[in-house]
Amino acid sequence: MSLEERIKEVNKRIEQACLRSGRSAEEVNIVAVTKYVSTAMVDKVLGSGLKHVGENRWQNAQEKWDTLGDRGTWHFIGHLQTNKVKDVIGKFEYIHSLDRLSLAKELEKSAASHGLVIKTFLQVNISGEDTKYGLAPEEAASFLKEIQSFPHIQVIGLMTMAPFEEQMENTRAVFRGLRELRDELNRTGVTKEPLTELSMGMSNDFEVAVEEGATWIRLGSILVGKEEEE
Repeated sequence: MSLEERIKEVNKRIEQACLRSGRSAEEVNIVAVTKYVSTAMVDKVLGSGLKHVGENRWQNAQEKWDTLGDRGTWHFIGHLQTNKVKDVIGKFEYIHSLDRLSLAKELEKSAASHGLVIKTFLQVNISGEDTKYGLAPEEAASFLKEIQSFPHIQVIGLMTMAPFEEQMENTRAVFRGLRELRDELNRTGVTKEPLTELSMGMSNDFEVAVEEGATWIRLGSILVGKEEEE
């Protein structure tokens, strides 16, 4: 399938998931995960009408951003080391992986020096897997309270990763858990502004994530696919 055909197929599946769950497809944003493809492919992705690009590591993203950074909106979706914050601030509008106080402090310091407010997602390890980054759900409220005094960090929502499952239905409890945690945090008023966003769902499970309330889905292989012939 061509890139255009894959985009059309993904959009169709999103629309169907929204119909099943009583949502509007306009509520769901696609982040094209381009970590395994070339700068030329990212150029095609941005030329196809997709507006959001996601990268996991600055080392892999640097050439792409240097060439195409003025096009689209860039999301940092991988584990962010504190010593790499200086590289991504001012380039990536969204950070999906805020998961510890030391990172929050470094983001605040760097964003302040650039005169920026960084949109972030609090990463939560809903599944409890040892191999996953993120705060435990019970730690989220106290963490959010602790960073309320950081004016250059805007937490807009929560992010999680589900275990890889052959049957995507088996991921539902994880996505539902993130939505319920967000709703509970909003009920308790722990943040100055309500948390509106949920970054969850990837190529193998995005339809269930959409049914459970995802507003940002991170799609790599199913969308970007393999490098196409020039």
